Amino acid sequence: MKQDLIDLFNSYPQYAFLLSILINVLVALLGIVPSVFVTAANVLFFGFWQGTIISFAGESIGAYVAFILYRTGFKKRLQNKVQKHPALNKLLQSEGKEAFFAIISLRLIPFVPSGIITFTAAIGKVKSLTFFIASSLGKVPALLMEAYAAYHIVEFSWQGKVILFLIAVYLLYLLFKNKK
Repeated sequence: MKQDLIDLFNSYPQYAFLLSILINVLVALLGIVPSVFVTAANVLFFGFWQGTIISFAGESIGAYVAFILYRTGFKKRLQNKVQKHPALNKLLQSEGKEAFFAIISLRLIPFVPSGIITFTAAIGKVKSLTFFIASSLGKVPALLMEAYAAYHIVEFSWQGKVILFLIAVYLLYLLFKNKK
């Protein structure tokens, strides 16, 4: 997928920035597709810092667009169903500062899918500006780690080898933990 994006960017270099943003919006709307392949393509095509900034812009815009569309289409129908899940219920019921810090905190947890956070905030009481700022700020650390990892894995520097080793150790840990 990453190589397909790079090929697309190479075919239309004058539109690569816009294409990247649009693809990030689509990924955010789908809610379950990881954005790491878009970040990797951006970092490889645009360079580390410019690619990271473009990924940040795309993910922030994508999350906001998804938030608005989810709020418009799902709020009334699904609010009661999400209330049954205590972990998400706090975000669902929170407003103001509490919502702001809940969104940032959830964005910092690497295993909470972005789409679930966006969806829960959208059907809750969170104001759209609060969501946009908190979501964007919460994405910064994860996006920097994602861009750094993608860059060094693709370049296969010593850092990339360490990252791959740590990922393998973690996956083995999860495998053995789940068997117990």
